[in-house]
Amino acid sequence: MTKYLEIGQIVNTFGIKGMVKVNPFTDNIRRFDRLKKVYIGSVKEKKKIEIEEVKYHKNMVLIKFKDINNPDEANLLRNKYLFVDREDEEPLEEGTYYIVDMLGLDVYTDENELLGTLDDIYNTGSNDIYVVKNELGKQILLPAIKDVIKEVNLEEKKIIVHLIPGLI
Repeated sequence: MTKYLEIGQIVNTFGIKGMVKVNPFTDNIRRFDRLKKVYIGSVKEKKKIEIEEVKYHKNMVLIKFKDINNPDEANLLRNKYLFVDREDEEPLEEGTYYIVDMLGLDVYTDENELLGTLDDIYNTGSNDIYVVKNELGKQILLPAIKDVIKEVNLEEKKIIVHLIPGLI
């Protein structure tokens, strides 16, 4: 499992005190309230930075980092990603998973037919859409609803789905 979880991307600066505007990658935007530190950078290279203040504006997170005190310094962080250490996170509710842990899982029907692997997950607002890609590159889009997604088993690295009429 991945040690760091990606929780957002810095998309712009905000104001004159060095705040940044973050596009959050989380279902719970208020999770930023309890953070004292994050890691900024990319998957390969990260730097720990302390958080001084968190505010919210139009579904975006505004963050003031320690030692970032003007728009020019904040602008250097633009397009970088925010990560948290998995060990610092609270346990997820049962039946809830991190996307990074699900990507690459094999997807089987409830009749044990391999459909492919989970390639991506899109959020449509009402529910997520699982993008399953087979060995030929063909994509199958599955709604993440209880009638379709029957089991997610991270230990066995597989997802069991029920194909309701009209899905494929």
